Amino acid sequence: MYDELTEVDIRKMREEIDYRVRVLRPKLIEEVQTARAFGDLSENFEYKCAKQEKNRNESRIRYLERMVRTAKVISAASGQTEVGLFDKVTLFNEMLSKEMTIQIVTTLRQDALKGLISKESPVGKALLGHQVGDRVQVAVRDDLKYFVVIRAIEKGEDDPSLAISSY
Repeated sequence: MYDELTEVDIRKMREEIDYRVRVLRPKLIEEVQTARAFGDLSENFEYKCAKQEKNRNESRIRYLERMVRTAKVISAASGQTEVGLFDKVTLFNEMLSKEMTIQIVTTLRQDALKGLISKESPVGKALLGHQVGDRVQVAVRDDLKYFVVIRAIEKGEDDPSLAISSY
């Protein structure tokens, strides 16, 4: 199994790994050592918290390294009239009778609350490759399906300012 990521995704992950290894790790190790000096470790809350934060950092480093190692690099290129990666799509949700604008992004940068929808999500999968005016069925589950109509497509590019997800 691999994740389909862009060059920008991989660069952002490498930058985060570098920051976590070079800056954050030494700081967290020092905090653990300082807290350990407070005495009895069985009742030392500062030590416990410092150790947990250090472990979270190490876990995130391992996660990002695995993502970089197993990633399949993809390009954001798509046809001029069809929905592609990083495009902003205005659509009408027939089930909700509501118009909304979303942006199709890689899984690593999804944030539904900000309208950033993964290309791997039911909506993202359904929309990719379609054009303005198309009525597209979105299958959430076998028993939950709805239709959206694509009203507009604004071609987009891989935006380095879009943050990568924390997990």
